[in-house]
Amino acid sequence: MMPLVYADKETSQIIKKIGGSPEVKKHLEDLGFNVGGEVSVISSLGDNLIVKIKESRVAVSEELARKIMV
Repeated sequence: MMPLVYADKETSQIIKKIGGSPEVKKHLEDLGFNVGGEVSVISSLGDNLIVKIKESRVAVSEELARKIMV
């Protein structure tokens, strides 16, 4: 298990755990990040990651990406 920020680009990953405060978990859940869901890193721009989740592309900060374990 590793944070999403270290995942290989263009490789599909399964979300195993989401950390952080209840507010952070709720925010990530609202964006579509759920345990058991599939996510892949498309690219990184500065301190942000562009990820594909549920057929959508979402930008998340490095700080949030560290809370998503794959």
